[in-house]
Amino acid sequence: MSETNVKKAALGVWMCTALVVGNMIGSGVFLLPASLAPYGGMSLIGWTVTSAGAICLALVFARLSAMIPKEGGPYAYIHAGFGDFAGFWIAWGYWIALWAGNAALAVAATSYMQVFIPSLAHDSFSAGLFAIGLIWTVTWINSRGARSSGMVAVITTVLKMLPLAAVTFIGFFHMNMDNLVFNPHGKPLLSSVSATMALTLWAFLGLESASVPAGDVENPERNIPRATVIGTLLATALYILSTLSLMGVMSPEALAKSEAPFADAARLMWGDWAYFAVGFGAIVSCFGALNGWSLMQAHVPHAAAQDKLFPRRFGEVSKAGVPLFGLLLSSGLVTILLAIKYAGGDGGVKIFEFIILLATATTLLPYAFCSMALLAIMLMRKGQFSRRDFAAPLVFSSVGFAYSVWALYGSGAEVVMWGIVLLMLGLPVYVWQLKERYEAEN
Repeated sequence: MSETNVKKAALGVWMCTALVVGNMIGSGVFLLPASLAPYGGMSLIGWTVTSAGAICLALVFARLSAMIPKEGGPYAYIHAGFGDFAGFWIAWGYWIALWAGNAALAVAATSYMQVFIPSLAHDSFSAGLFAIGLIWTVTWINSRGARSSGMVAVITTVLKMLPLAAVTFIGFFHMNMDNLVFNPHGKPLLSSVSATMALTLWAFLGLESASVPAGDVENPERNIPRATVIGTLLATALYILSTLSLMGVMSPEALAKSEAPFADAARLMWGDWAYFAVGFGAIVSCFGALNGWSLMQAHVPHAAAQDKLFPRRFGEVSKAGVPLFGLLLSSGLVTILLAIKYAGGDGGVKIFEFIILLATATTLLPYAFCSMALLAIMLMRKGQFSRRDFAAPLVFSSVGFAYSVWALYGSGAEVVMWGIVLLMLGLPVYVWQLKERYEAEN
């Protein structure tokens, strides 16, 4: 492997859009309507507020990717805005969050597979093998190059969107208006909206996906901003419309108890075959998201290594232009995490769930940093911008920052505390890199 291999841009605007939509719409959307059912129509207010924050973040990333069309996404922007240490710190935590989150997607896909292979529900060994097999399948796909990963992203996004869109839009013709209750349990409005925001904000993680493999994107200054905004708007529309549709098709009580709300709604409208079709769509959804996040888990440390902030091995690329060391190491760590989950009994499950919650919270840190990095970079380049140019970025950066900080607060004190510990563990690695750089310069 060599650092000097020339990579051919392989991802166009629609592949990038598919990457954004595919990474955002993973496993959560298939369960969210049931989680939101106890809040009735109030959940739509939560969706609206959360969507506004996510769209502001999408505009932040769109502006940053146009200004700095560089591989690494959030890492690259934070490095440009706040320097080496902040860049390393975020790259370290973000990388860990990426591969830990992939373990959750593999588990979700395995759970949905129980619809077709019931024995997976009772045989931990077989379930573990299936989940690990998924990890190494997407690792192989990504090892073949960005175009291979991009094609899978397009195909899986189309396959997952079809059943979701069908249930959502046809569901409007099967709605029972008596099912639509604004506040079914008479809960306080403010606390209910806050609770629905806490549930819905996780659905928007991944909106930055197109910016991470920038080195593989055709015309990144133009295509990454477009893909980020288009992908976020598409996902937002589907989230809100699907929630409204399913609340009309199913009674609040039935929806709240459903373990597969889209599949149950499809069964009500079309019969058993639709239940299995939507179950298959859920598996494809998880697989597509897993493919996209696996691409990112290799590119973030690669970008940091090119700036001499991660070990050199992460900066090497294969003949296909893939940062293979980071990809294989990350998948190896996911395999260990899955082994803990499936072999550890109740204790292993609790450890796994906590790590996933920690990874999700850690993913939010780059959002807060990037919101302020946009303003910092514009100030550093103030000769290129007038006062008027700062007006819009100031608004959506401020909203995006507030949204990210609120989301971190909602993760809980214990998770935030352990997130800080996780970041602190990266300090010896940073010092080691300083030593390597000093020795190379002298």
